[in-house]
Amino acid sequence: ARWRPPQRPRCAPQAVQVDFQQVVADYTFAPRLPEYDPNSAEPRAASVRFYGVTRAGNSVLCHVHGFKPYFYVRAPAGFTKEDCGPLRERLNARLRSESRVSKDGIVAPVVALAAVSRQSIMHYSFGAKGVFLRLVMAVPSLVATTRRVLEGGFALPRGGSHAFETFEANWAYVMRFMVDRDIVGCNWLSLPASKYRVRPWASSAGRSVHRTGLAQLELDIHFTTLVSHAPEGEWLGMAPLRILSFDIECAGRPGVFPDASEDPVIQIANYVSCQGSPVPVVKNVFTLDECAPISGAQVISFKSEAEMLSMWRHFVAESDCDIITGYNINGFDLPYLINRAEALRIPSFPYLGRIKGQQTRLKDKIFQSKQAGTRESKEINIEGRCQFDMMQVLLRDHKLSSYSLNAVCAHFLGEQKEDVHHSAISELQAGNEETRRRLAVHRLKDAYFPQRLLAQL
Repeated sequence: ARWRPPQRPRCAPQAVQVDFQQVVADYTFAPRLPEYDPNSAEPRAASVRFYGVTRAGNSVLCHVHGFKPYFYVRAPAGFTKEDCGPLRERLNARLRSESRVSKDGIVAPVVALAAVSRQSIMHYSFGAKGVFLRLVMAVPSLVATTRRVLEGGFALPRGGSHAFETFEANWAYVMRFMVDRDIVGCNWLSLPASKYRVRPWASSAGRSVHRTGLAQLELDIHFTTLVSHAPEGEWLGMAPLRILSFDIECAGRPGVFPDASEDPVIQIANYVSCQGSPVPVVKNVFTLDECAPISGAQVISFKSEAEMLSMWRHFVAESDCDIITGYNINGFDLPYLINRAEALRIPSFPYLGRIKGQQTRLKDKIFQSKQAGTRESKEINIEGRCQFDMMQVLLRDHKLSSYSLNAVCAHFLGEQKEDVHHSAISELQAGNEETRRRLAVHRLKDAYFPQRLLAQL
């Protein structure tokens, strides 16, 4: 009961409109539901997923069906509307020979091909519209494949070959959907009464549509009936989003930077708050070995590191956080936890997102710009939870002489903490309940300061 408000009594979808503030969006490729795409013969289809929170504080996972990706190509000279059908058939035959397309069992890669009147913004000339072809694809991954085929030169129905010029083919599927439907970041969406289904429900295809996520409400709707609200008036407010800020401590060897393959995680401090409330929902610290009590915080001690990491993963799922923050969590804390769990052979650990069975993985990421230069970081998929690393935000938005947490807090909050030197960490951990308490107090402060920075900035 402390995590989320109890879900309201189940009532008929035709009687209740669901309003929620979306925080994260992605898409999935799953078995097609005939209710939302009755004219298609494809076995699978893409759907956009929005994760968010209602005004009452209930978490929501909304599956939006029926929207298909598309892009444009400039029509070759002499091309007529009568050529659209033959070009589509010829293009589908070519695409079905692609190994990826045949593996997915896609029947008609190009769903529709039509001639439209448009104007390119390249070499702009007022009023000079031309003929373009709008290609609607069965799934998002086919856009890049089709673009490659057409740009490389493709045989025309009336003979000859043409290298097509493509337009708007590099749009991300979710971004294309949001722009087309006037959905902006973190705005409010509404599911009108009688227009959506609550999972689980029975499909006409003779199977049950099960819950795939961990949200309290999991819903399905067709994209044409989803309502997007501009962030103004009554839709300018914020939902009570849950924010988890955490910080880890490792017991490294003398003179060596901690290595996840050898050095243990000894403490994880957590601070869960609700957007707009100054009182934390949860303030705790997970410790390896016994730790003396800390006023105002819950101390949870474990005999083994593996048990501590397993319970922390469970804690993340139970807290149902919408935003995960901290200081350098993408550069250190999250990668270290994932790699450490792998070293300890904890197979259940790397599932930190809101989708059941979706594993959290690490990827190297390089960001380059003239202003910021080159930065290396880790890309970590945690479906349904927004990762808001305060260190990365400060590096991007503020010019400071030092980006240590102490220096940043002194600059923006006018406060500093008495830090524990890294050379003393292993000694304090090997001491007693009181020495481990000293470490835990510092970890709690390191988890608390990013929340305060987030609120102030």
